[in-house]
Amino acid sequence: MSTSSVSKGCFVFKPSSKKRKRTVGIEEYFVDGSDDCGYGRERFNICQKLWEKIKMDTEILQDGLNEKILESLLDFIRKCTLSFQSRTDDWASRMRASEIPTAALVLGVNVPDHDMTFQSLSDLLKNSITPFSVSVQAKECTALKNLMQRVLERLMGVGVSVEEDEEDSGSLPQKRVSCSFSVLCQWYKSITKKHAMKSPDKTCSENGFSQSPPIVVIFKDFEAFNPRVLQDFILICNRYIHELPLIFVFGIATSPSTVQHMLPHSVSCLLCIELFQSLSCTQHLATVIDKLILTSRFPFKLTGKVLQVLVSIFLYHDFSVRNFVKGLQLALLEHFHSQPLSVLCCKKQEALHNAQKLSHKDVEMVRQLPSFMRYVETQEPQEQVQLLTSDDHVKEVCQMLLKGLRKYHKNYYPILHCLHSLTASLPKYPLGKHIRELYISCLEKNVWETNEYESAMQLLRMLAKDELVAALRKCADILKQGKTKKKKSVLQQLEDYIIRFEQLDSMSIETLSGDEITSPGKDLQKKTDLFQLQKTLLEMKGSRRTKKMSPFEILRNETLDFIDSLVRSHLTLPELQPLNEVCYYSSSGVLRRHLNATPRTSIQTALSHPFYFLQNESLKTDAGTVSSAAPDICIVYKLHLECGRLINLYDWLEAYATVVSAAEGKDPDAEDYGKVDELKHARFIQSVSELEFLGFVKSTKQKTDHVARLTWGGC
Repeated sequence: MSTSSVSKGCFVFKPSSKKRKRTVGIEEYFVDGSDDCGYGRERFNICQKLWEKIKMDTEILQDGLNEKILESLLDFIRKCTLSFQSRTDDWASRMRASEIPTAALVLGVNVPDHDMTFQSLSDLLKNSITPFSVSVQAKECTALKNLMQRVLERLMGVGVSVEEDEEDSGSLPQKRVSCSFSVLCQWYKSITKKHAMKSPDKTCSENGFSQSPPIVVIFKDFEAFNPRVLQDFILICNRYIHELPLIFVFGIATSPSTVQHMLPHSVSCLLCIELFQSLSCTQHLATVIDKLILTSRFPFKLTGKVLQVLVSIFLYHDFSVRNFVKGLQLALLEHFHSQPLSVLCCKKQEALHNAQKLSHKDVEMVRQLPSFMRYVETQEPQEQVQLLTSDDHVKEVCQMLLKGLRKYHKNYYPILHCLHSLTASLPKYPLGKHIRELYISCLEKNVWETNEYESAMQLLRMLAKDELVAALRKCADILKQGKTKKKKSVLQQLEDYIIRFEQLDSMSIETLSGDEITSPGKDLQKKTDLFQLQKTLLEMKGSRRTKKMSPFEILRNETLDFIDSLVRSHLTLPELQPLNEVCYYSSSGVLRRHLNATPRTSIQTALSHPFYFLQNESLKTDAGTVSSAAPDICIVYKLHLECGRLINLYDWLEAYATVVSAAEGKDPDAEDYGKVDELKHARFIQSVSELEFLGFVKSTKQKTDHVARLTWGGC
C-alpha cells in the first residue's frame, strides 16, 4: 500500500473487517482452560446464574441491614429541613440557626463496605428529600480550594475555576464560574426561585422536594481529611448558613471522639452534631453467612478449611463483608472451572437432567471420586459389578445420590441452627459464640466426639425449666420453616416435650421434693454436738447419692437425649456423603494464594524459579540452579544470591556474561566466550537497576564499584 503526495503527510488506513480480531467472550476463556470435560460452556452458564442469584440476595440483604440507620438519617435531614423553613425570632432559635446540622455516621473500620452505604444514602436523598447532595473524599480534597471546587462543581454541574486554573486556561471557551460561596448562593437562589414560580401555591415542588431543599455534603472518609482544610471549610460554611440550608454527614470509621480530636472547640461549636451508629461488621457477616452459606437454597458449598480462610481474612485484615463475598465469588468460579463434574451442582431438576446426559468419560470421572469409591465398597458384590461396568446404572445411582445429598442439606442446616440456639447462651460458649464457629467444627470432625460438645451437654443438663423451655421454643420456631417429613416429625416430638414441661407446673412442689430432703434439715435445727453434726452431714450426703430423680430431671434428660440423637444422625461429616465433591469446594490453598498474597515471596519465587510462572520447558532446572535461557533479571538475581553483603559489580558482570554466553551456544574454548560486549553490558545494567527497584540491592558509599545486598534467605 503506497501513497504519493506533493507534501509529506500522515495517512490512516483502517483494516478490513476480515482482518479484525474476533472479540472473545468470557465463557471462551472459561472453556479454553477446561480440557477435562465437554460441559465447559454449561458449567460457565450455571456458575454465572448462581453468582447472579447470590449477588442479588447479597444486595437485598445489605439494603435490609442498612435500612434502619438510613431511615434515621433521612428523618434527621427532614427535621433539619423543616427547622430551616420555619425559623422563629426567639433567642434559642437564633442560636440553633447559627449551627450547621451534622450527622456523625459511625460505620466501623470495614472501609471497603462504606461506598455501598453512601451510595444508598445518596440515592435515597435524591429520590425523596433533595437533589442537592454531594459526596467528597479526602484524596481529592487535599487543599481548601480543591474541596470547594469539588463541592461547587458537583452541585452546580459546571466547571469551577480557581486562580491557577484561570492563569493556565487556554483560548477554548468553557462555561466556568469562580470558586466562591457567593456564587453558590446566587445559583441556589435562582434555582429555588425558578421552582417556586412553577408551583407558587405548593409547599413542595413538582418532584416532591420542598421549596428550599437542603444542600447535603457527605464526607465519606472523615478521618482522612486534613484537619485544617475541614476547619476552614466549616468556618466559611457557617458564614453562609442563613442563606444556604447546609447539612453535613461525616462518615466515621473509628470513634465519634474523632470529631473532637480533629476539630477545635471553636469550630465544633458551630456544628449541631447527632450520632448515628450502624450495625457492626461482625453482625453483617453473621447475617451474610446465615443467608448465603448456611442454607440449602444454593447447591454450592464450602469446606471447613475454605470457610476458615475467608473468615480469617475478614477478621485479621479488613472486616469487609464486600471482600468476603468477593472471596466467595472466587471460590465459586474456581470450583466450576476446576471441577468438571460441577455441571451437577445446580437446581434439582437440572442436575438430574445433566446426570442423565453424562458421557462415558464423565462416568469414569464419577467412578474415580473418593466418595463414590467408598460408596461402592459398601455395596453388595453384584451391585459393585454393576457400578463398575454399567454406565447407565451409574447414571441412575448418581440421580439417587444427588437427591440424597439435597435431602441431607435440607436436614443439616435446621439441626445446626437448633444446636446453636441451645448452646449460644451457655457460659464460656463451649461450642462457639457465633454459628460459623460451630459450623466449621461440624465440617472438620464429628462434633459429638469433642470435649466441647460434652461440656455443652453437661451444662444443658443443669438448665432451669424456664431457660430450657425458652431454648426449645426457639428450636421449634426454626423447624417450622422446614417442609420435609423428617423435620415435621421432629417438630411434633419437640412440641410434645414442651407441652410435657408445661404440665409439670400443675404438680405441687411437695410431691416433687419428698420428705427425705427436708428431714435431715430438721435435725440440724436442734442443738447438737460435733459428733452428732458429723453424723447428720454424712447421712445427708448419702441421701443425696441415693435420692431419686425428680420428674423434671427425668424429662430434661429425655429431651436432651433426643437432641443428642438428632445431632448424631444429621450433623455427620459432609465428606462422608457420596458425590460431595460435586458441590463442595476444598482448595483452600488456591484461595489463600489469590486473596492473601505475599508479594515478596511471589517475586522471589518468580526470580528463582521462572518456570513456575512462565511454564516454559526450557526453564526447567534442578533445585538451586537456574537455566541459562532464563530472563536476564533471573540470572542476575541467582548470581547475587551467591555473594556476601557487598557485591563487586565487575565480578558480577563477568559471571553474568559467562552464563549468557552459554545460553547463546558459543564454544567454551573460543576466545570471545564470556567476553562483555556493549549489548550484554546494557542488559546487565538494566537487570541490576530492576533489582534495585525491587529492593534487593542498593548502592553503597563504602566502595564505589560495589552494591550492598539487602535480602537474605531467598534461595
